[in-house]
This record gives sequence, structure tokens and C-alpha cells, in this order.
Amino acid sequence: MEDFKKLFDSFLSLRVGVIGDVMLDTYMWGNVDRISPEAPVPVVTLQSKEYRIGGAGNVALNCRSLGASVSILSVTGDDSEGIILSELFESNNIDTSYLIKSAARKTTSKTRIISRNQQMLRMDAEVTDDLNISDENLLLKRVQDYIAVADPDVIIFEDYNKGVLTERVIHKIIELCNAAGIITAVDPKRKSFFSYKGVNIFKPNMKEVKDALNLLFEEPTQTLLQSIHTGIRNNLQHQISLITLSDKGIFYQQDNTASIVPSHLRNIADVSGAGDTVIAVASLVYAASKNAHLMAEVANIAGGLVCEEVGTVAINKERLLQECELLLS
Repeated sequence: MEDFKKLFDSFLSLRVGVIGDVMLDTYMWGNVDRISPEAPVPVVTLQSKEYRIGGAGNVALNCRSLGASVSILSVTGDDSEGIILSELFESNNIDTSYLIKSAARKTTSKTRIISRNQQMLRMDAEVTDDLNISDENLLLKRVQDYIAVADPDVIIFEDYNKGVLTERVIHKIIELCNAAGIITAVDPKRKSFFSYKGVNIFKPNMKEVKDALNLLFEEPTQTLLQSIHTGIRNNLQHQISLITLSDKGIFYQQDNTASIVPSHLRNIADVSGAGDTVIAVASLVYAASKNAHLMAEVANIAGGLVCEEVGTVAINKERLLQECELLLS
């Protein structure tokens, strides 16, 4: 039987780098009790405002919540949103030594207006162009420095198509990690889906798989998922596929070992940020145990747990430990 307490304690010794598109999530909570006389829209009376870490930053926050030492490797704008985001990282004990502020960028910011747990409106401010060559060079230098200084156990790529993970950045960092024996895990997006050659863990969701491979089907069977793994592996030469199947659970395959791990019954409030939690938990469990089945089981539970909360939230380590002991022992 798995000793989950020992597994979770081992997270404390892990060093994790998270590279990708970081975001500032702003939540504005209020009440609606009338329609505007100016236009047929609800009037939201603002009651509170909250800043949270989003995008790749949420992956870092999840790793930190599990007790790992975490550094964020990214580029933000040189703006007030970037300052708020840096302060949020630091207040959560996430290392920002390798975070770059660029005058050529705008910090990606998503503002959600929420009333009675319903999202009324979302406003996005962002630049989605690829990094310019000088920012790209600076980021690669920071990653090299990080690997030399921290000797990390795992580097997680969190891709939101906002321009930080360029082809050159992806290829160069995977090359550096493979040479140094560092585990790499990827949460890809459509644009760079087939750029992550040679990674250890490749974690798309089912929609991303369908889009990337131009597939049309209703229910994913294990046979179909195994053929999808083979198709992706022929392209990427990666080690493990970890495909999230929404409410159906999670599929993994490593070599000839494959399984669909079914989801556990949950009261779903909000699915935002669940993918961030899955890649963070999967990366830490695999780095600690080298056990792909255990990785899929624990990540599956973690993804379900964060869906019970409204908005982007990091996994609660104690609650996850209790659920693993309850459901997997």
C-alpha cells in the first residue's frame, strides 16, 4: 500500500522551475439588483476586489502549496500589473530572481466580474506576440543560470499562447534539461503542440488533442487513446502521455502501460485552473516517485478538488493527502 504521508513529505525536498505565460487574475465581487437605464446590462455594485496569480503562475502556486521550492521563469510587462504579480509571487514564497520585466511587453491581466458565484463579464489585457530576440536571449540566459544555481528536479512548461514559449525557447530549454537530467513536463496549447520534442510528461486536455490531431469523436475509449498516444509519441518522442478527459477522468500511457483513471464524484463549481493543478501535482508526484500510475491517480483527485472552488485556487495539501488516503489506500 502506498504511504501517502511519506510521498507528500518528499515534496518538501523538490526544486521546481515553472516557465511560461504568467497572468494577473483580478476578481471583482458584487451584487446585481437592477438593470442599467443607459443600456440593457446589469449594474454590479462592487463589494470586494481580489488579485490572484494566474496562468503559469498558478502552476507555480500549486507546486508551492504542496511544499516544493519554486522559481518562476517568465517575462512580464514593466507595468503596475507586473509589480502586483511580483509581489503576489513573493508573498507566496515563490522565487522571482529569474522573472524578467520587459518594456516591450504588457503583463497579461484578466479581470472577472462576479455576482452570486456567476461570472458576468471578463476583460483581458495582453500582448500575444512572440518575445522579441533580446527578451528571448535574456530569458534563455536566466534559465541557464537557474539550472546552474538551483539544480532543479523538474521544469514545467505552462503554455497559454501568450508568446513567452517561443519555438527557440522550447527547444533550447528541453535540450538543457535533457543534458542535465532534469524532468520536463508540459501543458501545451494548440500553436506549439508539436514543438515539445523529447519531453518526459506531455499533458494536453482532450480538446487540445482533438484540435491538434484534427479528430472527431464523442467518447474516448482506451483503445482510441492508446492510438492517440502512439501518434503523438511518433512526433514528439516523449515518455509519458497524460490526457485529461474532463469529467471522465484522466488517461496515461508510458511504454505499453496504459489506463483510464476515472474521476471521483464532485460538486463542480468552476473548472478554471484545474489543468494548472493537474500538471503541478503530476510533476511533483512523478519527480518524487517515478510512478506514472500513481502520478495519474493523485493528479486526477487534485484536479477534481480544485473544481469545487470558485475561481483559480491552488490545491490544499492536507485535503489532497486526506482524499488520497481515503480513495486510493
